[in-house]
Amino acid sequence: MDNIDLIFKALSDPIRLDILKKLYSAESVCVCELTDIFDISQSKLSYHLKLLLSANLISKTSKGKWNFYSVNKDAISRVLTYEVIQKLFF
Repeated sequence: MDNIDLIFKALSDPIRLDILKKLYSAESVCVCELTDIFDISQSKLSYHLKLLLSANLISKTSKGKWNFYSVNKDAISRVLTYEVIQKLFF
């Protein structure tokens, strides 16, 4: 497993877990929607998204001037058990 320290660092913060929960329930979410949902500055949101991207827990797709984020469910299932995934995301 690559970058296990990055993965656990990414999973250790409540805001990043909330971001993952939101992304897990949607196919992809525009960064503009995430900015509206979370009561944090855009720069803090970018920091959290960067950590999740570095850990390969989410992926980013650019469409025009907007970035869309989605959960990398394969990576999450390699790190977390089925039971933990159920408790976190459902």
